[in-house]
Amino acid sequence: MGDYMKEDKIEKYGEQTRIFKILKEAIPYVVIILVVVFIRTFIVTPVKVNGSSMYPYLKGGEILILNKLDRSYHRFDIVVVNVNGTKIIKRVIGLPEESISYQNCKLYINDEEVEDFVTSCITDDFDRVFIPKGYYFVMGDNRQNSSDSRDYRVGLISKSQIEGTTSLRLYPFNRFGILK
Repeated sequence: MGDYMKEDKIEKYGEQTRIFKILKEAIPYVVIILVVVFIRTFIVTPVKVNGSSMYPYLKGGEILILNKLDRSYHRFDIVVVNVNGTKIIKRVIGLPEESISYQNCKLYINDEEVEDFVTSCITDDFDRVFIPKGYYFVMGDNRQNSSDSRDYRVGLISKSQIEGTTSLRLYPFNRFGILK
């Protein structure tokens, strides 16, 4: 009877050792998964360009990297915005506490002409819009085919709606690089 108990203890010890080895080998993989989830949730994540509103600068199907840590937005930055649960990619045109208008294909900020990122005359005129503190005026580069701050369904964008900036194109590989 004593030998049977010894064999049972040895078998249980062997099973515990095997489980310990499996857990020890799995720990690095669990850590990697947690780090990737943390990075994608709080730091950077890929985003896909849908549609043609940013054409010709960005094209549908391109993959960009969204920097979620960047919370300072400047004129002509490309941002990802959450509008009613839909993510859209646009360019910041007007900043908080500015007035913006387009007249005769020219961008005016606080009644002074500013050189626009889009140099061709494709932006329809619109009257002066005042941007309150904490809000931004965004537009697509394809001004004739863009739902942006000019559209009442999008309107002015609050800072909390901006998920971050994007300045790196990953795909297609022949267009890989920094966005300007």
